[in-house]
Amino acid sequence: MRNKDDYILLSQLTQAAYCPRRAALIMNEQLWQDSADTVKGHFEHERVHEQHTERRANKITLYEQDVYSDALKIIGKCDLVEAVKDENGTVLPFASFPVILYPVEFKHGSVREEEEYKIQLCAQALCLEEMCQTSIPEGALFFTSSHRRLPVQLDESLRAKTKNVIALVMRIKEGFLLPPPEYGPKCQRCSMKDVCAPKTKRSAAGYCEKLREEAKEALSDEETA
Repeated sequence: MRNKDDYILLSQLTQAAYCPRRAALIMNEQLWQDSADTVKGHFEHERVHEQHTERRANKITLYEQDVYSDALKIIGKCDLVEAVKDENGTVLPFASFPVILYPVEFKHGSVREEEEYKIQLCAQALCLEEMCQTSIPEGALFFTSSHRRLPVQLDESLRAKTKNVIALVMRIKEGFLLPPPEYGPKCQRCSMKDVCAPKTKRSAAGYCEKLREEAKEALSDEETA
């Protein structure tokens, strides 16, 4: 059995690609603050979070599929994976015919190009490729409000970006790091902006960092006691 504490959650990649500091606050500080958008997204996502399989003549659809990569130390779930019959595909235990796999990640709102979403989707594909010993050239983002798909090419550029984000998150996690705030347009629509305080002066930020380090040392002392 895999110890999830040793792995990075796929959702953490999305957070880090959006903002490394946000990811660190959620992952290391166990902080979270909802906004109207995050609440809406949570409820829309829950509609598809039921693990089951649908079978049709030439396609098998897997919902809420557990995935992992031992090589990359990432783990999580795919909202939906389509296994479509293809003579040049891969033979898998759950299918009586060769298939190509097509991961689909659900997002709320209307269709929009968000790199962090593509990185999460690409990480899902990397997991499936390792698990099933296959190659996955394309996946899609499905936007629930508009009921539309955005095809995503899982090319070498996106794969490289995804692996870089995985390495970044691992450094943040293992080093218990909190990247400094970098105020920008994204901060205005971030649900964590009040917790993050991106406009805080450096002197105050340094004081908060000192408190964080003291809390980290206290936690370490408790674990070794």
